[in-house]
Amino acid sequence: MKTEKPGKKTKRAAPRTRAPEKRAKAKAAAADPCGQEVIEGLGVSPGIAIGPAHLRDGGDVQVVERQIAKREVEGELERFQNAVAQSLRQISKLKTKAKTFHGTAAEELGYLLDAHAHMLKSRSLVGGIKHRIQARLCNAEAAVMAEIGIVARNFAEMDDAYLRSRGQEVREVGLRIVRNLTKASFSGFDHLEPGSIVIAEEITPADTALMDPRIIGGFACAIGGAEGHTAIMARSLGLPAVLGAGALIGGVSNGDTVIVDGSNGVVVINPTAACRSSYERRRKAMARETQALSRLRNVEPVTRDGTRVTLLANLELPREIGQAVAAGAEGIGLLRTEFLFMNRDDLPSEDEQTAALSEIVEAMPGRPVTVRTLDIGGEKLTSSLGAHFAETQNPALGLRAIRLSLKEPKLLETQLAAMLRAGAKGNLRILLPMISTVAEVKEVRKILTSVAARLKRRKVRIADPLPPLGVMIEIPGAALTADALAKVSDFFAIGSNDLTMYTLAIDRGEESVAHLYNPLHPSVLRLMQFAIQAALRARIPISICGEIAGDARFTALNLGLGVRELSMGANALPRIKSRILNLDMQAATQRAQMIMDQYDAGRIAALLDDFNDVS
Repeated sequence: MKTEKPGKKTKRAAPRTRAPEKRAKAKAAAADPCGQEVIEGLGVSPGIAIGPAHLRDGGDVQVVERQIAKREVEGELERFQNAVAQSLRQISKLKTKAKTFHGTAAEELGYLLDAHAHMLKSRSLVGGIKHRIQARLCNAEAAVMAEIGIVARNFAEMDDAYLRSRGQEVREVGLRIVRNLTKASFSGFDHLEPGSIVIAEEITPADTALMDPRIIGGFACAIGGAEGHTAIMARSLGLPAVLGAGALIGGVSNGDTVIVDGSNGVVVINPTAACRSSYERRRKAMARETQALSRLRNVEPVTRDGTRVTLLANLELPREIGQAVAAGAEGIGLLRTEFLFMNRDDLPSEDEQTAALSEIVEAMPGRPVTVRTLDIGGEKLTSSLGAHFAETQNPALGLRAIRLSLKEPKLLETQLAAMLRAGAKGNLRILLPMISTVAEVKEVRKILTSVAARLKRRKVRIADPLPPLGVMIEIPGAALTADALAKVSDFFAIGSNDLTMYTLAIDRGEESVAHLYNPLHPSVLRLMQFAIQAALRARIPISICGEIAGDARFTALNLGLGVRELSMGANALPRIKSRILNLDMQAATQRAQMIMDQYDAGRIAALLDDFNDVS
């Protein structure tokens, strides 16, 4: 039952903005069953974590001043403008989230964010930084820090206490710009106390890759959506996580006891003894359920009427391979190779990539390992590839994935060479992301053949025959031309996350429109059905490797549409297997046919949920 969420009482606000010491903690309050005030957000990775808070606000960024040539000035000014624009977009996201708060929390945080946005638009501040770049011929990061330092010192020398306090806010704005200029990622988490809860404004997929579940209990952020790659990483690592909890800003201190409820999307700060005890009981109950499901590891996933389904694992990081094997994965349906490029400033060599891929292939003897070529772009940008990207207003529609690989063929050739070499040690398949045309597949196959010939001339052992070459069906153009793509592909994999995003024009990492993201929208289902039917006609394998593959709510529909191969995070495998064992395929197919006759997403959801309730 929902309860009213009163805001925490504070003193009356000043007309525009306030000194930090006069700002109350921005905390959206709600009542949980224990009567405890909580911060609400989006539960993106299930589970419960209880531990000490570790705040990651980005901290100071190390900046080295670098002299630039006159010809570089325009490029440096453009970098600076792009970083300012990105900072304003981040502030806008936080302001949107702040409007959902209750009481004075929205007002307080709104004043602060308005002040930061005003500084980012200030002619004197922005103009001063631009002038410094031009006059001193220095890099943008150094110009920002120097100019911010001068402005902050001027505030610090003022007699008025409120004006003196504004200096810290100026520094915060400057650090935001510099972090966006440097694309700075978090440092490691190895030094933290085991069970620590990471609290941050935003965590990128690369930051998440640094988290060791043996040390990190869970995390919560002010920004983020349920279908972004940070959320996917959290689910893959089995870390309870809550995103889009904007009221975390200023609401948590280092060392506070924090409960992250990733199943229900709440964060409890300094819980009462009764509340903590309740969550401990829930956590133990979830552990018992997980243990019961683990007994299904060696049970074949066969429906009640005898249909065999193949269950594979998605891998974000190599360290998840043990978890996949323990969960009973029959292979790897999607290995994301972005981990090779994360948290580094240089590009991985062919030998490095070969070693990493070979280790995974050898850990799955005889079982398929589907390796996706680089899918970098947008929120997944890594520092090692920064030089290959220009700032764009809409990264999701820009130079990324296969487009980048074909534009920078050396990147692709190195990856393909490593895959061919690793393929000599096991059953490896190659998967191409964001394909939209037959010509792209043909071009990659041509490059693959060329790379294979070069390696053979060097007497390097490679996969023989060449690995199957598959296509991700994740944009509407690919789904609508699936018949043609099936003629030049060896298999399909439906990426339901991006397919939903591109079909509905929804940024899946944007919490303000998260409620519009719906894989049960009839247009998404029709595109999936079109691709599935094309694959079945061409007699090539087709799998689903998006998030709906690991959600038991969708299992009957996925199988009813004709899919017999599902790939998901290892944590989801036991639950999906349990659902398959209790499913009647004939009934699921009939219900899927009924669903595909519908035009309303609400009616589709009702038909699916009713079927799940009785079967």
